[in-house]
Amino acid sequence: MVKIVGAGPGAKDLITVRGMHMLNEADVIIYAGSLVNEELLEYAKKDCEIYNSAYMNLDEVIDVIVKAESEGKNIVRLHTGDPSLYGAIREQIEELAKHGITCEICPGVSSFLAAAAAMNCEYTVPEVAQSVIITRMPGRTPVPDNESIAKLAAHGTSMVIFLSSSHLKELKEELYKGAYTPDTPCAICYKASWKDEKCIKTTLENLDREAEKAGITKTALIMVGEFLGDKYSFSKLYDPEFKTEYRK
Repeated sequence: MVKIVGAGPGAKDLITVRGMHMLNEADVIIYAGSLVNEELLEYAKKDCEIYNSAYMNLDEVIDVIVKAESEGKNIVRLHTGDPSLYGAIREQIEELAKHGITCEICPGVSSFLAAAAAMNCEYTVPEVAQSVIITRMPGRTPVPDNESIAKLAAHGTSMVIFLSSSHLKELKEELYKGAYTPDTPCAICYKASWKDEKCIKTTLENLDREAEKAGITKTALIMVGEFLGDKYSFSKLYDPEFKTEYRK
C-alpha cells in the first residue's frame, strides 16, 4: 500500500498529525519538490530513501513505488496542500492498481485555506457569499469550456484561482466578463504559510501591477470577491434572538 499524504500549504507544522506520523514511519518518500517545503522531510527517518518527483515523470514515479512495494517497504507519496486539489493523484492510483498496489489518502490543508488565514478573512460571509469557486486559468492543462473563468465569474461569489499568477492581465479580463468590476476587492497570496509569505490586498484593476511590484510571478493564488470588502451581515448563529437546540 502507498500512503498519499497532503503536505499542507507549506509551513512544516501545518501537516496533519496523521500525515506527520506517516512520514515518521516511511521507508521511502516521493515528494513533489516543486511545491512541498523540504523542511517536512525532517520528519523522515535517517535511512529513509527520498525522491523528488519534480525531476521524475509518471513512469519513473510508478517504477520506484513498484520496486519499493516488492521489497515490503513503507511508502509515502507526499503532495502539496491537499491531494484532492490539483494533485494529479487519480492517474497514479489507477496506474498502481494495475500492479495490484492500493492507496490510502491522508488529507492535508489546502493553500486556499492558508491564504484565507493569512488574510484574516472568511470566504462565506452572510448575505455576501455562501459559495466558494476553486478554479484555474487554462494553460498546458486545458479547462473545460463550461468552466471558463468568465462563466464561473457570472456567479459573483467568492473565487480562488490557482495556477494562474503568471496570467493576471488575461485573468482580469475574463473576470470582467462576469459579475466583477475593476473595483472588486481581491488579493494575491504568494506561498501562504511559508516563511517568505507575501499577501497583498488590492482591487482587480490593480492586481497585475501590485503583483509585478512585489515580484510575484508563480507559487501564488488569487482571491476575488466582496468577501474581502467591508460590507457584511452578522451570522444568525450567535444572534441573541436566534434559538437553537443548545440555546433556548
